[in-house]
Amino acid sequence: MTDAQETAADTALRTTGGGPPDDDVPANGLPIPLLEPREGIPPVVASADALTEVISAFAAGRGPVAVDAERASGYRYGQRAYLVQLRREGAGTALIDPVGCPDLSAFGEALGGAEWILHAATQDLPCLRDIGMLPTSLFDTELAGRLAGFPRVGLGAMVESVLGFALEKGHSAVDWSTRPLPEPWLRYAALDVELLVDLRDELEKELDRQGKLEWALQEFDAIASAPPAPPRKDPWRRTSGMHKVRRRRQMAVVRELWTARDRAAQRRDVSPGKVLSDAAIVEAALAVPVNVAALTALPGFGHRMGRRQLEQWQAAVDRARALPESELPQPGTQLAGPPPPRAWADKDPAAAARLAAARTAVSALAETLHLPQENLITPDTVRRVCWEPPTAGTTTVAAALTGYGARPWQVELVTPLLVKALTASS
Repeated sequence: MTDAQETAADTALRTTGGGPPDDDVPANGLPIPLLEPREGIPPVVASADALTEVISAFAAGRGPVAVDAERASGYRYGQRAYLVQLRREGAGTALIDPVGCPDLSAFGEALGGAEWILHAATQDLPCLRDIGMLPTSLFDTELAGRLAGFPRVGLGAMVESVLGFALEKGHSAVDWSTRPLPEPWLRYAALDVELLVDLRDELEKELDRQGKLEWALQEFDAIASAPPAPPRKDPWRRTSGMHKVRRRRQMAVVRELWTARDRAAQRRDVSPGKVLSDAAIVEAALAVPVNVAALTALPGFGHRMGRRQLEQWQAAVDRARALPESELPQPGTQLAGPPPPRAWADKDPAAAARLAAARTAVSALAETLHLPQENLITPDTVRRVCWEPPTAGTTTVAAALTGYGARPWQVELVTPLLVKALTASS
């Protein structure tokens, strides 16, 4: 049994009252249920005085800091954090309410550049950034699992396969904006950071054993130093079912309804889907109703919707109907970059051949290295290099990959493959 497993076992055994097992897992082969945090469920920090105490405790702690955040996706507008969980040796676990403590920037100075451990860091960092929490260095246990070749990289699956313990995951999709938070939810939240340090240590050993630790460190540095994502252009185009909408006037209806819904959702602080479904928006776009009566007959605009709401949606449709042709959205707006690969054979057969050769080579190498293709190199990067290829030399291809954001380890491994693909297909 590893040191991390022994630490976790002590936690579980104190909870269940059992004796130490002879092997890494119980005799029945099942993972050990992790039922309670080792120091119990900490009180929720929701005041300035309590926050000051927690910050002092974490500043005096040792080693890396496990961090997690809970959002209210599907319930509230946006992706703000409604609970932040932290754990550090010497400080224990803290549960912080960002509603009562909306500015957590003091943690940055208090932690003194300590490494943060997160699971799926790119999911939590945006909402943590909004409350002033930014790591200078991090370790992402989900990404580490991907690079190490684990087939399942959810937190529960990783804790089970690496440490031999089962986390209860029944509260992941609850409304975390609920106040007060129920005790079972708080227990779940505390357990999410209970073993992150142990998991990090074991994954570091495994990555080092496989010769992939430097790759992981480069990936973690790239995540920690990445700037905030820019606002999405034309977010209304991502409406589910948008592929059914073909005409420009219909697209204008989607745009007007989406915008009206977004404003209403933001004003009410609820998820946009709770205001009006994507399916209803698409139905209205396809029909372009001329009045409220026609709108009411459409799916998603039935009798349960009040007259005032119906008039609000019809007004959005009317705005789209009144637009001059010159102000209608253009169909098929493409992001900068190459066209969809399915069109390459017709547009540029040579580029299609380059892409096929590159994909085959990348797939084979990823399989050999036991990691997902998209972690070896992003498909978008491969497409861009193959669509507008640089001179098929090592230096120019490596420079192109670097320009598209590939990390040094990726450039080193993928450049020879792409040089060969570009040369063979030219």
